[in-house]
Amino acid sequence: MKTLIEQKCLKIASGVVAGCAGLFAPAVPLMMAALMFMVVDFVTGVLADRRIAQSNEQEWHFESRRAWCSVRKISLVMVGIVMASALDGILAGVIGVDIAKIYTGFVCGVEFWSYLENASVLSDKKLFRSLRSLVGDRLRKVTGDTVKIGDNGAE
Repeated sequence: MKTLIEQKCLKIASGVVAGCAGLFAPAVPLMMAALMFMVVDFVTGVLADRRIAQSNEQEWHFESRRAWCSVRKISLVMVGIVMASALDGILAGVIGVDIAKIYTGFVCGVEFWSYLENASVLSDKKLFRSLRSLVGDRLRKVTGDTVKIGDNGAE
């Protein structure tokens, strides 16, 4: 009798795990892309912050508070991608838009913008400043000049 109950519990547990894996499966590539963008932005942001401190002749130290903010941001983005992917599954056939891909594209675009800011601080090359200006000009055209493009450098 005990073995039968253990087998039933194991079947239920494995069913729950498989169901969760099925929910996450469509979102995994999007989650990996967003994670990659956020990690690259975090690393370049830390390096840019260090460079700014050094150029201002200030003491620099790594702040765990800022790192935890990044961990919280990553967690919220991952949940957002899973939720958007679930909406795509629920609304399949009703709307012809991939909400999860749009959301992930937006997140990656913001992280790419931040990377360009960090790269322009880390590099004295005109390439990154030019790319940042080009992307900013395109944003202004699309949004009707309502976006304020900052020049603060690091994250």
